[in-house]
Amino acid sequence: MADRFQAPQAALPGQIEPVHAAAIARDEAVFWVTSNGCTAKEDITPVVRSSSDGPIITLRRIKEDRCRETLPEGTEVRWSFEELGLAPGSRLSVDNPYQLPPT
Repeated sequence: MADRFQAPQAALPGQIEPVHAAAIARDEAVFWVTSNGCTAKEDITPVVRSSSDGPIITLRRIKEDRCRETLPEGTEVRWSFEELGLAPGSRLSVDNPYQLPPT
């Protein structure tokens, strides 16, 4: 019954994107994601939400990469804390699943 009284959550864009690696340093969030040769930063949307432990980022793919040149290491996408709406020096957690690159 308690579920009836919770506020509905807004639908998030796209699909959760597994990441091969992530680095949070120098007020930047850097990720390596799967690419078939055409993935660009604009194809991935970072969703930042607040929690009691600090901000949490989730990458969501909004455009499928339909190219055929598989990049084994994936491709790098990065956002500054300013782009993410975060204060300099913020502690940021990553909520995406990790996926090893294909071998």
